[in-house]
Amino acid sequence: MDASPNREKLANMAVDIPLLRSAIEPGFVQDASVQHFSASTFPTIHPIHWLHSHFAVGGWSPLQRLSGMLTAHMTRIAPHNGFTWHPHRGLEIYTWVIEGELYHEDSTGGRGVIKAGELQRMFAGDYIEHQELNLSDDPTRVIQIWFVADLEHRGLEPHYQQLSKDALPVRRVGDADVYSLVGDDSPIEQHVTARLTATWVDGSGTTTVEAPHAGEDLFLYVTDGAGTAQLPQGEVAVGQYDVLLARPDMPAVTLTSSTDQPLRYMSYYLKPFIAN
Repeated sequence: MDASPNREKLANMAVDIPLLRSAIEPGFVQDASVQHFSASTFPTIHPIHWLHSHFAVGGWSPLQRLSGMLTAHMTRIAPHNGFTWHPHRGLEIYTWVIEGELYHEDSTGGRGVIKAGELQRMFAGDYIEHQELNLSDDPTRVIQIWFVADLEHRGLEPHYQQLSKDALPVRRVGDADVYSLVGDDSPIEQHVTARLTATWVDGSGTTTVEAPHAGEDLFLYVTDGAGTAQLPQGEVAVGQYDVLLARPDMPAVTLTSSTDQPLRYMSYYLKPFIAN
């Protein structure tokens, strides 16, 4: 697809520096080392018959932006539907498939089918167009994360990368497998200052949440399952699409799956966004 007519127009647009800063509804986040928010705190939208989305960050969420992360949301796409060709600029977009599969194609020639447990990264550079389609007979569910790329990388050419689950480094923490998706020892490239992991807790198992490093805050997003979290204020129930926010001074926090089904969550380690 020829993107050149739009490339010159977008290249002349001013870079929106405020997007690199956090934007949170006043009073939503308290001055606490760790906080829990139920899924119902955040909006779920159903704008068209084939699409459901839950916006923990971005959209109509109280968490509008977190240190350059514009959105972190679940999207469920019905069979034989999806997002046809559309543009992006200045973004680094990560897609983690948690159910089904997603077909990707872009204007650089990048294409592929991303299956459950696989990670895709698309760097928009100054301009890219792509489409994301569920061509299968089953629903597809993904977590998608949009970052504003760090300023020093904005001029790079757009490009695409995809990793299988087997290519992702994994370590055992308690009764859980922790996959390095972005940063640390992950082989995925990155043009943002962030770390991202995916944790799969065994059914009826327990794990300890990794605290953010100095100079980071944690946004934790439960994608599947149900269980409990041991927080300073006591034990709280956690479920699908719940959120934890934490600072480096958080005490030890454990998560336990309350059923024989796995409890799965993603941990985003970002530049500080919680008041201290």
